[in-house]
Amino acid sequence: MTETTTTLSAGLSRRSLLKGAAGVAGLAAGAGAITGFPYVKASEEKVLRYLGTAVNEGDAISKKCFEDTGIKIQYITATTDDVTKRVMTQPNSFDVLDTEYFSLKKLVPSNNILPLDAKKIKEFDNITPVFTKGELPSGKKIGDQGTAPWKVLYLEGPDSDVFAKAPTEWVTLIPTVYNADTLGIRPDLIKRPITSWAELLNPEFKGKASILNIPSIGIMDAAMVVEATGQYKYPDKGNMTRDEIDLTMKILTEAKKSGQFRAFWKDFNESVNLMSSGETVIQSMWSPAVTKVRSMGIPCTFQPLKEGYRSWASGFCMSKGVKGAKQEWAYEFINWFLSGFAGGYLNRQGYYSAVLSTAKANMEPYEWAYWMEGKPAEKDILAPDGSLLEKAGAVRDGGSYDDRMGNVACWNSVMDENDYMVRKWNEFIAA
Repeated sequence: MTETTTTLSAGLSRRSLLKGAAGVAGLAAGAGAITGFPYVKASEEKVLRYLGTAVNEGDAISKKCFEDTGIKIQYITATTDDVTKRVMTQPNSFDVLDTEYFSLKKLVPSNNILPLDAKKIKEFDNITPVFTKGELPSGKKIGDQGTAPWKVLYLEGPDSDVFAKAPTEWVTLIPTVYNADTLGIRPDLIKRPITSWAELLNPEFKGKASILNIPSIGIMDAAMVVEATGQYKYPDKGNMTRDEIDLTMKILTEAKKSGQFRAFWKDFNESVNLMSSGETVIQSMWSPAVTKVRSMGIPCTFQPLKEGYRSWASGFCMSKGVKGAKQEWAYEFINWFLSGFAGGYLNRQGYYSAVLSTAKANMEPYEWAYWMEGKPAEKDILAPDGSLLEKAGAVRDGGSYDDRMGNVACWNSVMDENDYMVRKWNEFIAA
């Protein structure tokens, strides 16, 4: 995956020059001093400021979008927590927001994002029922602990901040991608089977383990570990009591003080660097990070575990300040994103597209068979950048879409006791 950060410079950009020139020309023309010059509108350039975590970003995506729609994407890349903070404090600093469903319990009450009209989304009825019903296309129900996307997908109305219990026309986020996350391992350095989340705290990996330092996600990985070690069974890992939070953080803190963890990573590149260097051999990991390590020629496995997966889901919405033509561009961009190119591109990184049919149409049959059906690769599997990812005959870690998404144990979550949890998490990191 390509991480692209576009800094919105305080200096003179082409757009600010256009605005300045237009303003001066307008003032002068009003005074009768200048005639014969066309009035140049900066808004004629279709630009969207895209705030997100780099999960759905990529130079190939923004380039193809511009080719197809004329819409120029300016990526503003931040960590998961910083994306949320920016929405809460600087809602006018972005146009399109790419965020996870678990963040909605914070973002919707702020009234800083716009509910979207499902009727304006061409592929909405083709979005996988994972988002709309909590089940696979086959009808199999999947785990709902935590902030499962179907719990927060709909709002009661265009001006509402209340999540609807039944489908409505108004949607919080238009679904884009999702995945079933697990631990990444270096099989060449471990050299034995890994089958349980409990291995993250195995003293065998002292100083070689890592967990991600994003509280709302890290606490869910921690809960999977605690349950796997048999120390506690949570009624709902996604909504812990204070006592359950205390227990979880006590177990993690004891492991930290014993030297179990090499590091606590916050972004994609950190996790890749830890794994590729061999500083860690087992850690919380995201699928495209495993893809990146493999594309470097280094063995890395996105390891299926018997207790199941921790899942997440992302989608698009807009800042409350987006109106008029820019709002129409945003809808155009979202429709383009679901039309297939981006879905196929992200599927090749190990994600799952919200609209499976359009993604499939943008992948070769052998690619779809490998990534989605769990079948041995008929040909070499290439990463989105064209580098060799897997040789012919390889099988995807965890198998098929149904095997992986059908084994979801919980979803990333914002708990009722979120503030308390974050405080305790930060104490753990500082311990």
